Formats: sequence, C-alpha cells, structure tokens
Amino acid sequence: MISLTDSQKIGMGLTGFGVFFLFFGMMLFFDKALLAIGNILFVSGLSFVIGLERTFRFFFQRHKAKATSFFLGGVFVVLIGWPIIGVVLEIYGFFLLFRGFFPVAVGFIRRVPVLGSLLSLPGISTLVDKIGESNNMV
Repeated sequence: MISLTDSQKIGMGLTGFGVFFLFFGMMLFFDKALLAIGNILFVSGLSFVIGLERTFRFFFQRHKAKATSFFLGGVFVVLIGWPIIGVVLEIYGFFLLFRGFFPVAVGFIRRVPVLGSLLSLPGISTLVDKIGESNNMV
C-alpha cells in the first residue's frame, strides 16, 4: 500500500470533489458556478497531490505550452462566465497535456477483467488501439 502524506490526502479529496463538481456541472447543462468550483478544486487538488513545484514544472514545460494555454485558458473562460466554450478548451488542453499517459492507462484497463473484455469489442477496439498506440493526438 502506498503511504500518503496528509497534504496528499487533502489533495486527493480536493481532486475528487473537483471531478465531481465538474461532472455535476456538465450534467446540469453547464452550470457556471459548479464548473468554476470544480475547476478550482481540481487544479488546487492536483497541486496538493504532487506539490507546487512539480505542478509548475508539469504545466510550464516548453513542449506543453500549447496544451497548458488551452487548459488554463479554458479554466479562465469558465470563470468569466462562458462555460461551454471553456469546457471545450479545457478538454482539448487536457488531452494534449496527458496524451503521454493514455497508452499506460489503456494498457492497465485492458488487464482489468470486465473492462478488458469491453475494450475488445469490435467498434471499441479500433478506437482504443488508436488511442493506446498514438503519442501525438494533434
């Protein structure tokens, strides 16, 4: 079992609540307030989990400048009151930021008994193979 510090436990809670508020805000037809709270909680939770310095190093790398600008720009657009445009920008930036993690995630999910069989279905397998093998989704 991985031991977590107290700040990492707080970060996991903040990140979880952030994802919940983002999902709930989208389910309620892009409610501005819920999406804004979810964005703030998600970003602050991420910085608690991995630390401020590592968060800045992750977001502000030279080759991730475009992805960071889309993600943080989407957060800003949601905060000023245009939720649909902001969420679209955030999702695009999220995929650009974490595209190197997708092959690892797909490989892990394929080993899970029920989910692995779902990913083997004809229509889904081609999409998952494309996501799992590509390192550049631009």
